[in-house]
Amino acid sequence: METSLTSKSFFSADKKLTFLLLCLSTYVVLYIKIVLIENETAAFEFLADRPEGGLLQAIAAIRFLSVPLIYLWKFTVIGFIIWVGSFMWGYRVTFSQCWGIAIVSEFVFLVPELIKIFWYFFIDTDPTYADVRGFYPLSLMNLFSYEDIDTRYAYPLRALNVFELVYWYVLITGVHHFARKKKDVAALIVLTSYVLLFFFWLWFYIIVYK
Repeated sequence: METSLTSKSFFSADKKLTFLLLCLSTYVVLYIKIVLIENETAAFEFLADRPEGGLLQAIAAIRFLSVPLIYLWKFTVIGFIIWVGSFMWGYRVTFSQCWGIAIVSEFVFLVPELIKIFWYFFIDTDPTYADVRGFYPLSLMNLFSYEDIDTRYAYPLRALNVFELVYWYVLITGVHHFARKKKDVAALIVLTSYVLLFFFWLWFYIIVYK
């Protein structure tokens, strides 16, 4: 009963406030990662006084400014996918509810970023820029060297990680909460909509990457 109430309060929270909290949390994590880790690597220090250093700083600024826009686009797409999946299975979950599920689920992906920060603060304290860019906790990327693999496989290998599985579970929990049906039905909705398109996107990315 307690778990149900917690889930209810979490998924039913005000979407604007949840979105704002997510953006603020992302800004904090991104600032720490860029300023205190990426900018402290030897490669960045070497380029700091060169034209390439200005380009890296411009890219970092764009990453900050684009956070809410990227989130709005991502939640709209994922919310629509989950909404269509629910409709196809005959369950009434509104697009607004699906959008909210996508917001809540996104908090999962802050965890690996926090792990990365901890890793480079206390374990690998002198990483290269490539190390930082290529490292993703508990992902298939850890089985390979970032500098040795074909770059088309870097993103898919990072995307296939434990936190993606947790993300699926949170999506399923959200659909289960609003559809108020058996959880295995919610799992089928997510697996046949979001998860299916997730693997299709990875396959498409590998095919078209140049």
